[in-house]
Amino acid sequence: MKIAVTSASGQLGVAIVKQLIKEIGSENVVGIARTPKNAEHLDVEIRKGDYNDRKQFDEALKGIDAVLLVSGMDAPDKRIQQHRNVIEAAKANGVKKIVYTSIVGDENKSGFKPIVKSNRQTEADIRASGLDWAIGRNGIYIEPDLEYLDTYVKEGEIRNCAGDGKCGYTCREELAFAYAQMLLNDNHNGQTYNLVGEAITQTELADLMNQVFGTNLKFNNVSVEAYEKERKAELGEFIGTVIAGIYEGIKNGANEVPSHYEKAASRAHKSALEIVEDYREARK
Repeated sequence: MKIAVTSASGQLGVAIVKQLIKEIGSENVVGIARTPKNAEHLDVEIRKGDYNDRKQFDEALKGIDAVLLVSGMDAPDKRIQQHRNVIEAAKANGVKKIVYTSIVGDENKSGFKPIVKSNRQTEADIRASGLDWAIGRNGIYIEPDLEYLDTYVKEGEIRNCAGDGKCGYTCREELAFAYAQMLLNDNHNGQTYNLVGEAITQTELADLMNQVFGTNLKFNNVSVEAYEKERKAELGEFIGTVIAGIYEGIKNGANEVPSHYEKAASRAHKSALEIVEDYREARK
């Protein structure tokens, strides 16, 4: 069985490729990347594939049995057709199964809703493709918060608009493990899974970071309007709106959803504490 992973130079794509190598060997894994040289370090066959170019994916998916479609990072209005290019190329080239990395979230509230809506449309396109399929809805990655630790320490706080809302944080390595099982095992066909860990508040996140790193962080909740204004000033209109929308979604409960991780991975999701501790060990 030969499995291809799109966006193989991205952080999630890299993690999934590495997990598949452990499961089935490098000779059975193909990485697809818009810029192939950025994925050459993975020690698997790398093929060129730009989501905007259907013809490239017709070549990239030749001889492939299953493809892992990593959701694109372009503007929401562009993603739908980009993903359709991969789906249609998969159908035309005899790919049997497609697995998609979607996201958890509410498509009716917050500035994050356009991205959620575009993911839901791709989910619908995949279900209608005629291929075997499985869909994972990723929780929020915890890594960006951990990578931001030095800034949090400098500021003395974690500041956003999530209030007391809970978020089922996950991490790329946990997602990679689940996606490898979803690709390799047919019992996941036709399933849509929330790939999230235990749901915690921002105060609990600060407490975990304090416990593991010996910091003294507090959570400072601000209004959605104030936080959106701050993020737009620092990150620009689009990204600022998206980031504020993510935390508004947490506040509204969009990220406190039932977890199907154990069904997908055949093991429990690591606890938030374990993930933070693993991150600390990796930094040493």
